Amino acid sequence: MPVELPPCGLYRTVNAIAEVPAGRLVYFHNHGNPGPGVYLPERWVANRARFSGNGFTLPRPDDARALQPLLREGFYRVTAAFHCCAKRCTEFLPEMLVQLGYNGAARALLFLPEITAQGLAVPERGAMVDDERLANLVALQVREGSGVDAELSLPRGMNLH
Repeated sequence: MPVELPPCGLYRTVNAIAEVPAGRLVYFHNHGNPGPGVYLPERWVANRARFSGNGFTLPRPDDARALQPLLREGFYRVTAAFHCCAKRCTEFLPEMLVQLGYNGAARALLFLPEITAQGLAVPERGAMVDDERLANLVALQVREGSGVDAELSLPRGMNLH
């Protein structure tokens, strides 16, 4: 029976896939040419990963089982108070606006936007947050301005969906 591939999106590798080691942030594209594959981030813009145009085709369809799905990058609302981790370095309070991003090791980072004289500003440094605390977030729908899609660097002209 053929393996059902997961949807396109952000994942953490839990085992090595091709030349990609475990514990890496990847974009998985399930209908690539010549086949399904994973793509590594090559840079970050506005706390969002931009992925290489060159990826690694899954050696076997079963390798897709080595992908742990991640929440999409973007803006979220905090629903219940929580701290980033057991050390309690940063507290997030209900109704706070946060931006979710990831580092290259697929660890979640929360950025705290601030109102400035120029408008809403999002810092380049965020707090690393344990995965289980992400259950306290609800995704917000934020309209993207023109030119944002042009900045997205996805493999072979892919659109995020």
